[in-house]
Amino acid sequence: MTALSGDANNIGTVRDRPNKPLPPSFSDPFEHRAFLKFRLAQAYRIFAKYGYDEGVAGHITVRDPIRPDCYWVNPWGVHFKLIQPEMLLLVNHEGKIQEKESGPSRFLNRAAYMIHSAIHEARPDVICAAHSHTTYAKAFSALGVPLDPITQDSCAFYEDHALYSEFRGIVDDREEGLAIAAALGSNKAAILQNHGILVATESIEATVFFFISMEKCCQVQMMADQAAAARGQRTRLIDPETAAETRRILGTDIGGWFDGIPEFQLLEHEEGKRFEYIPAHKENM
Repeated sequence: MTALSGDANNIGTVRDRPNKPLPPSFSDPFEHRAFLKFRLAQAYRIFAKYGYDEGVAGHITVRDPIRPDCYWVNPWGVHFKLIQPEMLLLVNHEGKIQEKESGPSRFLNRAAYMIHSAIHEARPDVICAAHSHTTYAKAFSALGVPLDPITQDSCAFYEDHALYSEFRGIVDDREEGLAIAAALGSNKAAILQNHGILVATESIEATVFFFISMEKCCQVQMMADQAAAARGQRTRLIDPETAAETRRILGTDIGGWFDGIPEFQLLEHEEGKRFEYIPAHKENM
């Protein structure tokens, strides 16, 4: 498993803490694949719990560890809450569903392919990318501005998110996907004007956490700006040096991974189901 970027000692504000948690590693690539599929299905169900579904819109992808030119994605038209590992589709960067590995429903969201294939091609470091049409992100994206560093949480995105200021309708061609990937650049997130948000990181856990956090940051900024305007004031910003230092501590992929773990712990507690790997040769015994 690729090591996550960022100093693991900077998880939270504690440095050099013994027994610090680290992402799992796998010697067996098939076990790694099984874990990522299990985790991705969990991520969809977490999104469902938060109400991040909007009809058949929205998608989360994870790069395959065995075939890194392919990624796993949900079958189109299945509710996020129902997604299980065996239902996922393996798709290459040309949008072709891999028949041998994919689940039974072979219906692919074309927009998911256009956006995610471009991101996974442009950013070899990205393991997981997520986009959905969430309420506060849609509202905030209509303002056509980036997030301001107004809280500790929003500082995690300071100078690490982009604004894609074009909206050309449903993403239905490769050029639009390439344009979104170009706008994202090396950042971990992007605000898609009049559309929503997109997050892309080195782990499923970090992507889920930063997506949830960014949605909340959009909500908080609109609330703060409205309250400030009612008082005839402007929302007070955190100074650039402090914002950058806060991002250095809270905005790393390893930090996002650690922050995301409780979401998966809670889901496993609620569902009573944890990852268990059964090698293929044992399945037939």
